[in-house]
Amino acid sequence: MSDVPEAPGSSEEVSFEIIASAGQARSLAFEALGYARDNNFIKARELIEESKKESLLAHRCQTRLLTQEASGDHVDVDVLLVHAQDHLMTAQLARELIEEIINLYEIKADKEIDLRGRCSK
Repeated sequence: MSDVPEAPGSSEEVSFEIIASAGQARSLAFEALGYARDNNFIKARELIEESKKESLLAHRCQTRLLTQEASGDHVDVDVLLVHAQDHLMTAQLARELIEEIINLYEIKADKEIDLRGRCSK
């Protein structure tokens, strides 16, 4: 992927791209949470990384719009674009919180292993 934003499509097209990528990012994060709940932390971390990549795709769409606006080409902000931004923000927040929950599950699992080791002696 190039770091240079591609030419923006219509605000509507970009909005749908953001919604799709953000939705996928959120789904992957919640899937990761399920794996962490089952103590499969390797798979959980893999899914979190995939979630981050999807968020990055959405963020790049957002950057295209910001670049367009900054270059003097006005971007129409409509309800769909606001909705897309909301999807991106909530997906990012969900992933960040889920990462913390995964960390807590990992700490809990480590303590359970430690406790079992102490009790078996």
